[in-house]
Amino acid sequence: MAQDNNTYVAAIDLGTTKVVTLIGKRTTNGRFQIVGFSSTDSTGIKKGMIQNIEETVKAVEKTIREAELQAGVKIKSAFIGIAGQHIYSIKNHGYITLGPEETEIKKSHIKRLIEDMYMIPVDTGDSILHVLPLDFSIDNVKIEDDKPIGMLGRRLGANFHIVIGKTSSAKHIEKCVDRAGLKVSELILEPLASSKAVLTDEEREAGVALIDIGGGTTDLAVYYNGFVRHTAVIPIGGSIITLDIKEGCQILQKYAEMLKRHHGYALMSMAPDNKIITVPGIGGRESKEISMRSLAGIIQARMEEILEYVMFEIQTSGFANKLTAGVVITGGGALLKHIVSLIKFKWGYDVRIGYPSEMLCSESLEHYNYPQYSTVIGLGLMGLEYIDAGEASPCTTTEEFIEAQAKESKQTHKRTLGMKITDVLSKLFAEDDIN
Repeated sequence: MAQDNNTYVAAIDLGTTKVVTLIGKRTTNGRFQIVGFSSTDSTGIKKGMIQNIEETVKAVEKTIREAELQAGVKIKSAFIGIAGQHIYSIKNHGYITLGPEETEIKKSHIKRLIEDMYMIPVDTGDSILHVLPLDFSIDNVKIEDDKPIGMLGRRLGANFHIVIGKTSSAKHIEKCVDRAGLKVSELILEPLASSKAVLTDEEREAGVALIDIGGGTTDLAVYYNGFVRHTAVIPIGGSIITLDIKEGCQILQKYAEMLKRHHGYALMSMAPDNKIITVPGIGGRESKEISMRSLAGIIQARMEEILEYVMFEIQTSGFANKLTAGVVITGGGALLKHIVSLIKFKWGYDVRIGYPSEMLCSESLEHYNYPQYSTVIGLGLMGLEYIDAGEASPCTTTEEFIEAQAKESKQTHKRTLGMKITDVLSKLFAEDDIN
């Protein structure tokens, strides 16, 4: 299905520290243009899971209206990110029989094979979120091509990476989005979205680990030979570092967050040895003086713990020795000074910070090319792919917004006219009283 320049996609990132809504479209040269964008503090989400419906709905509504106003379009649905400690993955093999005679493999056959995977039994209360093919086989012979369309065979098989999460968590997301006036086009695992925004095809082919360090979770996606091989959501992120600084330095949380963002180092040896930061005291008490070296020690200790969990997952994937492209880190946690040096020192991999610049047009690059926006931009890019493939409807159209504007304009005109008539009558009655 061809993508036209008047087809918009909307995406919402429900994060622990922020809720972000994006509206975008594809430009004539195939780049991604962000036409509406809004971010607000998140107070109803903890560790990637909704804990307070009302607070989350307020945040979603606020960002939706602001993004719509910027874009000049009205959205009716959105692609939503999902994460949280309830997410896990399994491997499974499936096959379908094409017929007694050799049959040409079509796209519909692959679709049927994937749909069968959604029917496998999972634990009570769980749902399958994604079914991702790893490799295909024809008549029990593994093939190198990732899509065997056009080849002949009697039996088509594939190995799959299946992502599973709690049904209740998905329903909470759908409820919040529905109460904000939208429909959920698709729930997308957040590390897959971040990968879409920051990884290159060459990195996926060579072998790479994408680490997205968010506020409440740290997400991992491992790629090799072009396929995702492992995904994981670790339920700790940047927020726990802020809490460590708050308790370790005995200061207010807002100052702890400020220290982490503006003066924090992920590697203690790189922090200035004799530099002191002064923080206001609590309730008029004396100011506190905090050493930048001590601050870096607190941050490094927690970051090393997070990285230990990530490395465990990388080793579990079985591809720890095949990451030729090394590690790409993104998310707000990637902004910590010298975090690249820490990972290189701990693991020995080549490391870079992932910016969502792969598909953005030049205008959007100027404003939104930051690691903390990787997930929401990736959701938008994946949303366009769903729309192109005919697996989802466009989130809005210009015509719908013009119609909504015309309706609102007509109602405003009626209200204004009514007020004018009331005003004229009031003046007439007043003059009559005087006479």
